[in-house]
Amino acid sequence: MARTPTLIETVRVRDGRAPLWYLHLRRLSESCVALGVPFPPALEVPGGGADRVHRLEVGWQRLEVTTRDVGSLAPVRLVTARTPHRPYPHKTTDRGQFDAARAEGARAGADDALLLTPDGTVAECAIWSLLWWEGERVAGPPLALGVLRSVSRMRCAELAGELVERQLRREELRGRSLFVANAVRGVVPVAELDGEPVPADPRTGALAGRFWS
Repeated sequence: MARTPTLIETVRVRDGRAPLWYLHLRRLSESCVALGVPFPPALEVPGGGADRVHRLEVGWQRLEVTTRDVGSLAPVRLVTARTPHRPYPHKTTDRGQFDAARAEGARAGADDALLLTPDGTVAECAIWSLLWWEGERVAGPPLALGVLRSVSRMRCAELAGELVERQLRREELRGRSLFVANAVRGVVPVAELDGEPVPADPRTGALAGRFWS
């Protein structure tokens, strides 16, 4: 019998409220239907108290809630991982590829690692969604590659209009203004990739300032 997956939602509580809760509920509901996991009957909206991460694990007749600190909001240094990206369309506890890639990044003195598909296409980072500026638009890897439909990606699309999906090779990132996003730390610029400086763009800071509004 196949093992029922356990879904994860990591929710930021900021200034006493969870501003992206509605997006977490939308994704969790869709993933529960897709994977056959019963939706928890009584989810309390996280709020109040200190700024924190409210983490949900949702499995078969199981709901576990934990909390932790937010972590650094400094610009991120990335390296390209040797670990290949495998499709990860739903956020579950089956995160072995990301744990391996993140360990690669740590050994290289980086903050995170960028995973590529087996054919060398840019996918996503171990703990962040990778995005960039494509002219006047926000762009990211196609969801059809199996990258996570992250809450932060959904939020950036709300703020910047329809997100452009672009399939790129690693070398095609050179010279682009890159940033990363997740639902815990928001939008953060990429400072360097594989030791090379990444050009800054003032629009990244503006987008970060609107992320939680």
